[in-house]
Parts: sequence; C-alpha cells; structure tokens
Amino acid sequence: MNTPVNAAISQPLYIKVHESDNVAIIVNSNGLPAGSVFPCGLELKEHVPQGHKVALKDLPEGEAIIRYGEVIGYAEKLIEQGCWIDESLVRMPEAPPLETLPLATKVPAPLPPLKGYTFEGYRNPDGTVGTKNMLAITTTVQCVGGVVDYVVKRIKAELLPKYPNVDGVVGLNHIYGCGVAINAPAAVVPIRSLHNLTLNPNFGNEVLVVSLGCEKLPPERLLNEGGIPIKVVSDDVICLQDEKFTGFMSMVDAIMKQAEIHLEKLNQRKREICPASDLIVGLQCGGSDAFSGVTANPAVGYAADLLVRAGAAVMFSEVTEVRDGIHLLTPRCIDEEVGRAMLREMAWYDDYLDRGQTDRAANTTPGNKKGGLANIVEKAMGSITKSGSSPIVDVLAPGEKIRKKGLTFAATPASDFVCGTQQLASGMTIQVFTTGRGTPYGLEAAPVIKVATRRDLAARWHDLMEVDAGTIATGEATIEEVGWEIFKLILDVASGRKKTWADQWGLFNSLAVFNPAPVT
Repeated sequence: MNTPVNAAISQPLYIKVHESDNVAIIVNSNGLPAGSVFPCGLELKEHVPQGHKVALKDLPEGEAIIRYGEVIGYAEKLIEQGCWIDESLVRMPEAPPLETLPLATKVPAPLPPLKGYTFEGYRNPDGTVGTKNMLAITTTVQCVGGVVDYVVKRIKAELLPKYPNVDGVVGLNHIYGCGVAINAPAAVVPIRSLHNLTLNPNFGNEVLVVSLGCEKLPPERLLNEGGIPIKVVSDDVICLQDEKFTGFMSMVDAIMKQAEIHLEKLNQRKREICPASDLIVGLQCGGSDAFSGVTANPAVGYAADLLVRAGAAVMFSEVTEVRDGIHLLTPRCIDEEVGRAMLREMAWYDDYLDRGQTDRAANTTPGNKKGGLANIVEKAMGSITKSGSSPIVDVLAPGEKIRKKGLTFAATPASDFVCGTQQLASGMTIQVFTTGRGTPYGLEAAPVIKVATRRDLAARWHDLMEVDAGTIATGEATIEEVGWEIFKLILDVASGRKKTWADQWGLFNSLAVFNPAPVT
C-alpha cells in the first residue's frame, strides 16, 4: 500500500493500493475541497468525498480505471487528473469468463504453523467445539414460528435463571416448510440448511423439534437429510396437531417440559481449554465502502491466515462479491477439483441470477456507492481480501457442512442475513464482520465481532464496533497489527472472556434460510 502517513490527518491524504493504480481514494473525513494539494504535488480540481476516487492522471474516454492493480471499469469520458471519479463516469467491465480460468496454478505455500494458541470452549459428544452453550428449537415449518417465539420468551423468563451455565435459547425459525415445491432440485438447499443448522456446534448436540403436522417438510425428512441422520427420542419431536393437545397452553407446556430436559444437560457443561484448531470462523462484510478493501478486510485476511496457521477452519462467502475476483481465487485452490467446484458455484449463481432477470450489478447498494464503491467489480476486489493468502482447500454448496480445516469458500448469497444463516448451517461458531457504512447486525446463535473500516465510524458507533481498522488508513497501525488484534479478540470472545456489543445489547437478526426453489 502506497499511503501518505500522518496519524493526525492534518494534511490531505489518499490511499493508492497498487503501484499500477491510476486512481486513489481520499482518506480525510468529509473529503477534500478543490485546490487541496497532496505531498506528491497532486492538486484536486474539485471536491472529492471521503473514500471516493481521484484520478492520478488524465484518463481518456475508454481508458481502463485501475484499482487494486485490477481493471474496475472504463472511463465513460475524459477524466482529468485531480478530478472526482463519480460512479457515473465508470463503465463496468464484463465478468471474467469461467471457462478460461486457471485452476490451482499458484497454490500458496503453507505458512509456518502457529502453535500454542487456545480458547475455552464447550466440547461436544461429536468432537466439535462450541463458543456458546445454547438450546436451539428447530422448526420444520413457518407455521409454528409464532408458537416457538412465545415459548422462547417464556423459557428465557422462567427457566433460564435456573440454568446459569446456559447462554440462551434460540428458535430456528424460517419461512420454509410448506407452500413450497418441496421436491424441486433446488429444495435441497433450504432442507439441508435447516438440517445442518440443528447440528451447529453451539447447540451442544441437543435436539428439540417443533412441527405442525401437515407440512410438506415433515420432521423425519428434515432430520434425515444429507445422509447424516439426526437421532432423537420421540418426545423431542413435538407435533402441534397431535390430538393429545387441548388448547394452546398444552402445546406450550409440552415444549417447555422437553426444553427443560435439554437445559439440565446443557447446564452440566463447562468450558474447557481447546486448541485454536477447534474454531470454525466465518468471515463476512456488510455496508461496505471504499476503505473495506484497504483496512478492515485485509486485516481480517491477515487474521484468517493466522487462524489457518493455528489449524482452524475458516470460511469466506458471498458469491456475487467473489465473482469478479474469481480469476484471483481459482489459482489459489489446492487442486483442480477444488477449482472446478468453485467454478461450479459461480456458474450455478450466474444461472440463478439469469433466471431472475438480473445480474451481479444489482449487488451494489446506494450506501456502497455513497461510500465510494463505483460498482460490484470494485466491491469484489475489496471483498476477497478477507480471504487472506492461504490456499483454498474446499468449496461448499449453500448449506453444506464444513469438511476440512483451513480456508474454505462456502457459497452463499451476499445478503448479510442470508450469508450469516448459511454460515451457521455450515458450522460457523464465531463470525468476524466488517463494515464501512455501519450496521447493528448480530446473530444470537454465534458471537459476531464487528470491524469498522474507518476511524469516523468506529468513534461514532463506539458501542457497536469491536475493532477500529481505520487506524490502518491513517498510518497509526499496520494491517498486521490489526490482524493480530482481531485474532486475539476471536480467542477471547470464543472463550467467553469478552462479550461482543451485539451480545451485550441483545441485537440479533432473524434467520434467513436461502431458498432458491419455487414457492407454490
């Protein structure tokens, strides 16, 4: 990174990421006015907002606009040196054609192992380790969601105080299960997602299911999806249409009675010292801005490399935010089979978007653009830096359970809530979430560490952000230093020694299971 360094930001500052870049982004809060002169002699010809791009040279019409050393678009007309490159001046390039991409041609050499790092987690009978000790109530159909919500409130108020070692109870509610094409090929995605959500390590292998009784997705199908049956006793599957129930309160009493049995078991569990290799960490970004790819995401990528070196499982996701950087990722795949799996997921999603008569450009939000991102190509280049530099050892289709240690690409939509839910289904037990525009996003089932891309946001949202990566932009800290900060914070939060702001405030978003199948 070629960054003029001044911690106090008393002079004009820009960030140029790669030596071949012909644009840079403005660091200063509130942007800079026309006439501002940088130490290199560049003078702004007009006001440029914070995070937005300035032309470092004259860019004739049709000239490639280069950031991160990659073409992010083409000039729609002449852009003079020192001018603001507004999104309207950038023509988006075509996505890299999948059939021409190199596979496993630049597999990174393994980094030295990182030994001796531990956390205090809840070891499960199946060998997995949770970072929380939660009771989950699985639902087979959206129809029972209101009942489960009611019961969860009662459990939290009446039962949880008796079981201090249990962190909470969560209803795995969703809008699936009936009124859907249950046998459509794409139905495998939501069904296996619900199956694997039930098995998340933070739920301690304790299974409690609530069904209605007439839904298209009966408990036996949900519990047996994917060739790994979930074994339960008959009392752990509560069907509300069962004739033994007379009135609403009899249903509530039955669920609470069975829940207490599981709470008693969960309450006996204690945290124990576990190697960092037992962690399953999800990486995500939301409310991204132009700083995401130069501060928070690279720092998270460095932390991801540390986790891989420690033997942990790490997953990154968000297909539309990988698609335009796919040519940088397939060479990192550990072998051609993994590379082909990544191409398969890209092609599947291309087809999914085509059927919806839209394309990847729809990903970029008004907030992204206000934060300086011209298009999905620029956003993707910043997004993939979360993956660090480790080899990609596996690729998961949506909702599949993680299989390997190391860095995995778990294919999900980019929507914060859908991605978070799908990563939980894949087994994620703690998540690191970067944001430039700001979001109070949180998950009840797993702690979420939020990393701010800018000093402004970190200061303004001081009781919502755990890490200020904006110090990288101002020269007060390096990517490596913030990466280590994130890595050590992951261990502390996973151990229960520190609590995220979302957990402190109880800011939890609803689950959003990905359903690409038809709704009937």
